[in-house]
Amino acid sequence: MSQLNHRGRKKKKKKKRQDFQVKGYTFSEPFHLIVSYDWLILQSPSWPIFEGDPLVLLCQAWQDWPLTQVTFYQDGSALGPPGPNKEFSIAVVQKADSGHYHCSAIFRSPGPGSPETASPVAITVQELFRAPVLRATPSAEPQEGSPVTLSCQTKLPLQRSAARLLFSFYKDSRTVRSRGPSSEFQIPTASEAHSGSYWCEAATEDNQVWKQSPKLEIRVQGPSSSAAPPTLNPAPQKSAAPETTSTEPPGPLPPLPTPSSKDLGSSSPLQFPDPHLHHQMGVLLKQMQDMRVILGHLVMELRELSGHLKLETTKGPAKYE
Repeated sequence: MSQLNHRGRKKKKKKKRQDFQVKGYTFSEPFHLIVSYDWLILQSPSWPIFEGDPLVLLCQAWQDWPLTQVTFYQDGSALGPPGPNKEFSIAVVQKADSGHYHCSAIFRSPGPGSPETASPVAITVQELFRAPVLRATPSAEPQEGSPVTLSCQTKLPLQRSAARLLFSFYKDSRTVRSRGPSSEFQIPTASEAHSGSYWCEAATEDNQVWKQSPKLEIRVQGPSSSAAPPTLNPAPQKSAAPETTSTEPPGPLPPLPTPSSKDLGSSSPLQFPDPHLHHQMGVLLKQMQDMRVILGHLVMELRELSGHLKLETTKGPAKYE
């Protein structure tokens, strides 16, 4: 926070902070005024410090007396050797630059001539924006042929709402859209080629702060399969004896037609563009052939039964004396 140093009674005055804009009125930046009874103070910004901002610290002497052997510290560790420069600056701050800063120096005449140390000042570097999150709408597993929208979602704080972020999108190891102001990437018609691992990046216009999202797996689903035909599972059973005693045994069953590959590939109404449907039809044909074998066994049993009935009819009923 900004500090002005005057000898006198120690007191602290803090100006109430106002929002930047309220009901159409624009307010100036607030400041903090501290009057301290110290030979040496460390002046720092009074406004919030965000990632990517510059930071300037000033080691200020009472009545602006000249200083020598000025040293700046962060969390008790010197940031460099002593020197004549009363100012310490960081061009682009990061969250790691947060900490407690202070300075020390030696006064030239007419000062005391002994080393003096300023009170520590807390510096907090705030996050400019969170790492973005990549989301897919309507789903990360879209149907083939449907549209997909990828959104790179993050947000700037109110104090930096006037700033602008640029967004880029990546798939696997390549860029699918370079940096631009839009936080969305459109896939008008999803296909199997669009499946893969996606992530996005949000960055400030000066590229001082940039962050990547976690990866998002996109899996494009194939077209929905047609309804499979019902599966026939006939259980082999023996038929009961026929009620009629026909003298003519039933004739053999006609063979079932087996469609050839030529028939399947012809321009008939029944075609198999779907491999799954083609497989189901093959299973159905196999089951029909199995049923043909079962019916063949049934015909053989009916023939044997018919032969026994004919033999009994020829002999006639037994006579008793």
